[in-house]
Amino acid sequence: MPGLTTTPSFPINVPTHPLVVVDYLLVKAGDTSEIDKLWRAATEFGFWYLKNHGVDREVNGMFDIGAETLDLPLSEKMKYEQGDNGDSFGYKARVTHRTYPSTVNAHMEDVVTPFVRKSMEVNNTLLTVFERLLGLPEGEITNRHSTEKPCGSEARCIKTPPNQSTAGIGAHTDFGTLTFLHNRLGGLQVMPPGVQEWQYVKPLPGHAICNVGDALAIFSGGILRSNLHRVMPPPGAQSRYERYSVTFFTRPQNSVILRALSEHSQMIAEAVAKAPREEFDTGATAAEWVARRIRKLRLRNRKGPETWYASMGTEHQGVERRPDAIRAANAA
Repeated sequence: MPGLTTTPSFPINVPTHPLVVVDYLLVKAGDTSEIDKLWRAATEFGFWYLKNHGVDREVNGMFDIGAETLDLPLSEKMKYEQGDNGDSFGYKARVTHRTYPSTVNAHMEDVVTPFVRKSMEVNNTLLTVFERLLGLPEGEITNRHSTEKPCGSEARCIKTPPNQSTAGIGAHTDFGTLTFLHNRLGGLQVMPPGVQEWQYVKPLPGHAICNVGDALAIFSGGILRSNLHRVMPPPGAQSRYERYSVTFFTRPQNSVILRALSEHSQMIAEAVAKAPREEFDTGATAAEWVARRIRKLRLRNRKGPETWYASMGTEHQGVERRPDAIRAANAA
């Protein structure tokens, strides 16, 4: 099975960062201790494991579809190539928005749609919790992610060939609100606040890896952390295998302006007053924010060092907002 159901052992001699394990069923049931655990993880680091999320069957199906699709001939995949104008949908190497290969369409009803719906339910449940703990009115964040209007939320499958020696995805923060990630081999690395060393996140069977993205960090005035991370080749013996990951990214509606929700929450207003930053009032819509970051990451759009800055999000955890600092973080 793609992504491997039985993986080579994760090596014990590489630096790892232990994430908090959060039980989704307990959070959904309103367990105060588990909700406190989720809050600490989101405010102190921005990453956590999530167990009992109930999406395992759909995740397995997405791994299968991803492998089948990414094994298509290059000429077929190039029909869906992402392009250089900032679109997030498509094959990275696209005819029109949301046109899919036959391998995807064949399982749209039995795998893809259920995976998307369940992933949205999980992320929306977490957003409802954050909304309440931030002192926001009910629906203040979740309504900005309503499916009644177009948004940039998406499911993604990434394949990394074996025996690679370079980064799969360089140092970055995620573009959107919440990320719901599933992988079976190592590769994800994080740089915790105050630490200048990259550390692996060890995959745990049946556990998703969740993290806060730019939009949620901005909405919360920095209370919730969008932390720096990257994807490197799997460590040890795992590097000899193809690495797949399946992710659902929850993003705001395209027309939503990204700014701190200070007028709706005293907690957020106080946080912004204590540490004002330009990204707390970006003036950009969610669609513009995502398109800018993707567009500037495309090699054909690189005009010089300034494009590093233009591709940035909320990289404020231990990395200065300068192009040379981001390059250093990628190389570290």
